[in-house]
Amino acid sequence: MVILIAGASHTGKTLLAQRLLERTRYPYLSVDHLKMGLIRSGQTKLTPMDDDALTAYLWPIVREIVKTALENRQNLIVEGCYFPFDWRKDFDERELAEVRFVCLTMTEGYIDAHFDEIRAHASEIEARVDDTYCTAAWLKAENRAVRKGFRACGEPVWTIETDYRASMGALTDRLCLGIPAARTANGAEHPDPAPEREAGAS
Repeated sequence: MVILIAGASHTGKTLLAQRLLERTRYPYLSVDHLKMGLIRSGQTKLTPMDDDALTAYLWPIVREIVKTALENRQNLIVEGCYFPFDWRKDFDERELAEVRFVCLTMTEGYIDAHFDEIRAHASEIEARVDDTYCTAAWLKAENRAVRKGFRACGEPVWTIETDYRASMGALTDRLCLGIPAARTANGAEHPDPAPEREAGAS
């Protein structure tokens, strides 16, 4: 089985991958590590700030890593920000049967209530060199965009509303059991609020 963990920045993708690694013993690939290896080795002129271009550049590599793991019947956890919203079109039904995907986001209410905690835990698993870009307004916009994009493609969105620890614990248990999140028009089976009004909307 291959577990794909996407989502907005600072939502705990790396933490979830680490917990799954500890419980399942599946190997874990960080797309951020792949990105930095390619950038630092001079394989690309892209920079860490080129998000859209990096998704187009990295996804074909990540996709073929996932396909190789599936062909070899190997377990794998892949975590990162660089999954296209329509990633599913690149796999056939047989392959998709062995893939579990989840996208992590937070509600604006959760961000408002817990922003200091979110920043404080940003380096819990991996040290962030520069986190000054992360403001509450930026984080809300990032979560809205990620949630909207994946929902539009019918992907499961696991939205954290109140209790982070309990929500992530439930998701970890679900993925360890190999249970896919429900694919519906509005996201995941987990409580996922109605789309929040876009900033500036009337």
